[in-house]
Amino acid sequence: MDIDKRFERILAIFIQLQAKPVVKAQDLADKFQVSIRTIYRDIKSLEKAGIPIYSEAGYGYSLAGGYRLPPTLFSKEEALSFAVAEKLMHQYLDKELSKQFSNALGKMKSVLRTSDKENVQAIEAQVVLKSNRKLFNQEVPTALSTLFSSIAQKLQVNINYQKADSRKAEERTVEPVGVFQENGYWYFMAYCHLRKEVRQFRLDRIKTIWITEEPFRQKLKSLAFYLEQKVVKKEVHPTATIWATKQMQAFMCWERQLYGFIKETEKADGFEMVFEHNTRQQYLQRWLLAFGDGIRIIEPESLKQDMLQLIEAIKQQIK
Repeated sequence: MDIDKRFERILAIFIQLQAKPVVKAQDLADKFQVSIRTIYRDIKSLEKAGIPIYSEAGYGYSLAGGYRLPPTLFSKEEALSFAVAEKLMHQYLDKELSKQFSNALGKMKSVLRTSDKENVQAIEAQVVLKSNRKLFNQEVPTALSTLFSSIAQKLQVNINYQKADSRKAEERTVEPVGVFQENGYWYFMAYCHLRKEVRQFRLDRIKTIWITEEPFRQKLKSLAFYLEQKVVKKEVHPTATIWATKQMQAFMCWERQLYGFIKETEKADGFEMVFEHNTRQQYLQRWLLAFGDGIRIIEPESLKQDMLQLIEAIKQQIK
């Protein structure tokens, strides 16, 4: 069994070397949950087998330029994952990237065994993904792929961007740092030449986008750095405690992460949920109205008053 595991790990390391320009020993050790010494031994085994591996202390490992082996056969389970992967990419990538992913996946499917191709085709017909949320502006089908090209080529991007509280889009020139998903939406960090600082933008608010010939002019840090800064700078809001029946809690689970949910505690007659409560906005209050008499506000008192004012305003609108 240990010999089988080592063989599978060495093969997986070789695949990693083919997939990336440089691979660090520590990253391989973390990925396979072994010591760095074990990785060193595995690399030596690949070198003894005639694989030309270039290494540099403090830099990493890479294959000699141009060295490749024929495509590795996929396992049955890996082949079946293609069926779900393509559906997910159609759902969560913009039109252009989705098309490119389908083309790449088609090339990967071409090396499958006939039986695996038939299995994948059978599974594909039985997987359906639906979402009511629009992650992208349908009029800008290349937003995500344009950002990736900008980051790879280090070229500035021009966008027309409409903020949530604005009726008009404004033109910005930005230098993208990286792309990430949060609360079900795609965002990107970029240096904004208009604001003279790194800002966060949401992709579905982009009205137009095009890459320029202008190179990046800023020396920017990694996406991870700016995401960490975002957490540090995050405004601390007071909390609100809500009781909900067990039936309502089941419905609230679908969206509560979007409204500052922190934690919940199960009680004999229902659930107590704690939310971060932004007193300047009424997102939480308006969302809670949807659950009617299935919830009760425990604290703070100010949230109760906000809810009563909203209910009174609704009554006046109905009258």
